[in-house]
Amino acid sequence: MAATAGAEGAAMAGLHPAVADYLAHLEVERRMSAHTLDAYRRDLAALAQWVDAQGRGDLLALDSAAIRAFVAAEHRRGLSPKSLQRRLSGCRSFFQWLLKHGRVVANPAAGVRAPRAPRKLPQVLDVDEAVALVEVPTDAPLGLRDRALLELFYSSGLRLSELRLLRWRDLDLEQGLVTVLGKGSRQRTVPVGSHACRALGEWRTDPAAGGAPGSMPGPDAPVFPGRGGAPISARAIQLRLRALGQRQGLFKHVHPHMLRHSFASHVLESSGDLRGVQELLGHADIATTQIYTHLDFQHLAKVYDDAHPRAKRRKGGG
Repeated sequence: MAATAGAEGAAMAGLHPAVADYLAHLEVERRMSAHTLDAYRRDLAALAQWVDAQGRGDLLALDSAAIRAFVAAEHRRGLSPKSLQRRLSGCRSFFQWLLKHGRVVANPAAGVRAPRAPRKLPQVLDVDEAVALVEVPTDAPLGLRDRALLELFYSSGLRLSELRLLRWRDLDLEQGLVTVLGKGSRQRTVPVGSHACRALGEWRTDPAAGGAPGSMPGPDAPVFPGRGGAPISARAIQLRLRALGQRQGLFKHVHPHMLRHSFASHVLESSGDLRGVQELLGHADIATTQIYTHLDFQHLAKVYDDAHPRAKRRKGGG
């Protein structure tokens, strides 16, 4: 019934019925986040609008040449290679689902490739910057919350969506563990450092954490409540981190994923265990994690250039 309701809602928004069915499948059966659903909706709506504008008939009758023409049109319209790759990935997944359910005879997007995007390494904080950021004063308004939030982000490498939806039952502060539901509804349990455990314990006793007068929040309460007792919004966290970064004197635009990147880079730099970092981050494919090996190499190259006598001589022009 929920799937039908989702499909009807999407259809009312003017989407092709097959797209509406697919979005309902993603929402109900795959349990994708609202943010991910919006991305799929935009990508498939763009395809459907292009089909209508070109007079190519039914969306389900497209061939690979039509998909290539669509990608080329979006490229001419100014979409970046990264956006084109995401748009094509959405189309590919959509037609694969249709093929699985016998609604098309082939996946026209299967063999189509988008322009290659230049590899962009994520920006990270170095260890000193990360420590300076997380050690915010706890006597400031909501200081205990900010300290707990930052410590947990950096300690466990959580995604923004994973952190904001945490309930107290998901944390085991005695054992130093947190259990989260990541992308694709994959559950994982990751360590929580001692500093983060201490900060979370102190935050839970704060009246601002949402407990009844004289008591702590219950196990089902959000760890970081927003207005009305619901989990804090993603936007509120993003704005708070940016403000805290500026307050702590950092000259970088601090955002939630920067702390996740910093966590991964620092753990890999210390351990060299790529598979371990993959598990901690909850990446389904180790290729996603391998970007941190490039960051690690950048760090090693800098150490070499700063420390090796021959490197110094070369830099000096001798």
